[in-house]
Amino acid sequence: MTIRRLPETIVNRIAAGEVIERPASAVKELVENAVDAGARQIDIVLREGGRTLIAVTDDGCGMNADELSLAVERHATSKLPDDDLTHIATLGFRGEALPSIGSVSRLSIASRPSGADGWEIRIEGGTVTPPQPAGLTGGTRVEVRDLFFATPARLKFLKAERTEMDHAVNAVQRLAMAHPEVAFSIGDGERTRFECTVGGELAGPEDARLRRLAAVMGREFADNALAINAEREGVRLSGHAGLPTLNRNTTKHQYLFVNGRPVTDRLLTGAVRGAYQDFLARGRHPLVALFVDIDPQLVDVNVHPAKAEVRFRDPGVVRGLIVGGLRHGLAEAGHRASTTVSSAALGAFT
Repeated sequence: MTIRRLPETIVNRIAAGEVIERPASAVKELVENAVDAGARQIDIVLREGGRTLIAVTDDGCGMNADELSLAVERHATSKLPDDDLTHIATLGFRGEALPSIGSVSRLSIASRPSGADGWEIRIEGGTVTPPQPAGLTGGTRVEVRDLFFATPARLKFLKAERTEMDHAVNAVQRLAMAHPEVAFSIGDGERTRFECTVGGELAGPEDARLRRLAAVMGREFADNALAINAEREGVRLSGHAGLPTLNRNTTKHQYLFVNGRPVTDRLLTGAVRGAYQDFLARGRHPLVALFVDIDPQLVDVNVHPAKAEVRFRDPGVVRGLIVGGLRHGLAEAGHRASTTVSSAALGAFT
């Protein structure tokens, strides 16, 4: 069999299989783009769990016609100005999301920079239509219609509409927790599933973060959370950890972030488990939202197409920081009980 170069449309569909696993993956990539564009308000609408429509609207910096044309090409990005993969300061950087989404759906992107005209570009199954003038007040609106129509086999692997919506909401909530300076909303056009605003009389960044954590994890967590602040060898740990008396039977409510990026990392989850092992019964798990800030040169975020994993140059330092920071916070709390448990105990005597 003769070796040949694959057509660009097939290459993009292969890439889409790695990057766009389900509607929630597309939502995550598009919302990350909006955050990187400096948006302060991001609104997401999904219909049929994202199968028929994903619409993401933001008030970010916007793109002109030339930038729109480049944005839908593979490996075209504004986020690596120095071509330096060792110093990534944005959520996105691979330049794969938009062409991947466009190769398996009917994609339209309308955008307007401040003080300029609006433009719209369309892609259908990988075929690009040149930009056309579009009416838009500002920012960017991305619409993804008929996701996976060009790769129908992938549709068979999608779950029920409600399940796909839940995954999308979870992806937005994770980004909302990491970026309390941005307002988010997600729904189906008729009912809002999650919404968080910015503003109010806040004393500082920590209060803003705790308010955002409460919007995602519930008021109960905010009322029973310990502030965590620790530093070791230039690596900083912050966030909030629930008291041991406030626990669950799964790790669902454990959120971990590295330089503002939501990640899933065995090292980090193992560190949380180790910190609480003397405080919780087997099979019970704490509620935590922890933020690791580290020199970008000391962490590799380019190890997974969906950017969901990271690799630390010195994992021992990071693990030790998390275990030590959590244990110190728990020790300072002493025998304090959560308000939930305290209220339940008082109720038993009335």
